[in-house]
Amino acid sequence: LLLSLDSGRREVLWHLVRCATCRSRLFYLPRQPEPAAEVLPGPGAAVPRYRRAVEEGWRLGMERADALERERSEALGLFVELTEQPAERREVLLRSSGRFHTWGVFELLVERSLEAAPRNPAWAEELGLLALRLAEHLDAGRYTAALIADLRARAWAHVGNSCRVRFDFAAAEDAFRHAAAALKEGTGDPLERALVLDLQASLRRDQRRFDEAFRLFRRAAKLFRRLGDRHRAGRTLVNLSILHNQTGEPEKGIPLLLEALELIEPEQEPRLLLCAHHNLTFYLADAGRFLEAQGRYRDARPLYRSFPDAWTQNRRKWVKAKIANGLGQLRQAESLFLAARDGFLAEGAFYDVALVSLELATLYAEQGRTAELKELAAQMLPVFQSGKIHREALAALAFWQQAVEAERAGLEVMSRVAGFLRRAQHDPEVVFEKGE
Repeated sequence: LLLSLDSGRREVLWHLVRCATCRSRLFYLPRQPEPAAEVLPGPGAAVPRYRRAVEEGWRLGMERADALERERSEALGLFVELTEQPAERREVLLRSSGRFHTWGVFELLVERSLEAAPRNPAWAEELGLLALRLAEHLDAGRYTAALIADLRARAWAHVGNSCRVRFDFAAAEDAFRHAAAALKEGTGDPLERALVLDLQASLRRDQRRFDEAFRLFRRAAKLFRRLGDRHRAGRTLVNLSILHNQTGEPEKGIPLLLEALELIEPEQEPRLLLCAHHNLTFYLADAGRFLEAQGRYRDARPLYRSFPDAWTQNRRKWVKAKIANGLGQLRQAESLFLAARDGFLAEGAFYDVALVSLELATLYAEQGRTAELKELAAQMLPVFQSGKIHREALAALAFWQQAVEAERAGLEVMSRVAGFLRRAQHDPEVVFEKGE
C-alpha cells in the first residue's frame, strides 16, 4: 500500500500515523457500506490492482471528508434552529426531521454540552440528552454503530458531568454507568476512554473520594500523552491541579499548571488557557509568592481583556486584590476586594462573596479597624440567608459573625471559617464544628 502511493499521498499517510488529533477525527468520517472485496488474480496483477484500490479509496475518502465538512458547516444553523424551539418541539424535530440526523449536529450537541456545564449545568444536561436522543436516529450503516456508541459514551459522560456540577451525584453515577456500557459497544478507542475517565475523576473529586480522583486524572493524563493529544493532557493537568488545591495543597498544583501551559493550544480553547493562568496566579498568591503572582498576572492581562464577562472580571479583581494585599498595597487591595464582592453578589456566587468578605475582614482586623469589621459581618449573614448556601455554611458564618461582635474573631477563627467554606462549596454534606 505504501509503495503504491505517490510522494504527496505518502506524506499524508505518514502524518496520519503520527498525529493523534487527525486519527481521532478520521474515526468520525461518515462511512458508506463497503463493497464486496474483489479477488485479485495473481501476484503479477497485484500492484496495479492495489493502485486502483488506493485511488478509489482516496476518492471515496475525499468524498466522505467533504460530506463531513458539509455536515459540520450546516450543523451550527441546525443547532440554533433546534435549541431555539420549546423543549417539546425539539423532541418532535429530532424524531420527524431527517435534516437533523447528521453526525455534524450530533457532534456539536455533545461539544456544546461540555462547554455549557460550568455556567449552566441544566442546559448542558439537556444538550447531552438531546444528543443521546439524536443518536437513536443516526444511520448506523453510514456512520457505523461502534462510532455512534463512542460518541454516545461521551454524551453520557457530559450528562454525568452536568449532574455533578449541580451536586446530583446519584444521577451523575447513573450517567457514568451508561457511558461505561457505551464504551464497551464502541471501537475501543483509548481517546474516548480517556475523555470519560477525565470527567469521572471530576465527579470523584466533588464526592471527596480523593484517592480515586487522583488515580483517574493520572490515568487520563497518561492516555492523552500516549496518544499525542497535548491539549487534552494539558486540560487534565489543570483539573489535577484543582484537586491539589481542594485537598489543601495548592503549591503542588503550581508545577502541574506550568506544565499545562506548555501543552494547551490557545486557539483551541482560549478560556482553558485563561483558567490555567488565573489558577497559577491564585495559587502563587495563596502560597505567599506575591511577586511571582504579580508577574503571572501581568502576563495574563491580555487574556483577561479577551473575556470581558462579569464572571471572569470578578475573579480577576479578586486575584489582583490578593496580590495587592500581599505586597502591602492595602488601599488598592480594599478597593478591589469590595469590587469583587459586589460583583459576586450580582452574580449570585455566594460562596465567593463569603470568601472575599473574609479576606477583606482579615485586612480590617490586621489594621485594627474594628468598626468596619463589625459592619462587614453584620452585612454578610442576611445576604447569605437569602442565597443558595447550605445550612452548615450559614452556621459557620453565624459563628464568625458572633465572634466579631464579641471581638474574638482573630485571624485563626477567620482562617478556619474560610477553610470550611472552601470545603462546603464542593461538599454540601460537610458539618461545621464550632470547637474544631
